[in-house]
Amino acid sequence: MNNNQLLWKYAGLTTQLLIGIGIFVFTGHKIDAYFKWNTPIAVWCLPLIFIIALIIKIVVDTGKKNKPND
Repeated sequence: MNNNQLLWKYAGLTTQLLIGIGIFVFTGHKIDAYFKWNTPIAVWCLPLIFIIALIIKIVVDTGKKNKPND
């Protein structure tokens, strides 16, 4: 894979990360306002869940090894 393809791959991943965190923070803010919680629980938890899921996805995708056929 040449450097240009690698750049676009990581640029796409960064875009997904930023948009995903933004959506989850916005949704968490709306949930906190709906339930009238004094502590922003959903604003903290939803992006954290998203980041954990994204890290797991990255580890699974990059951890795949080509296994020879038996």
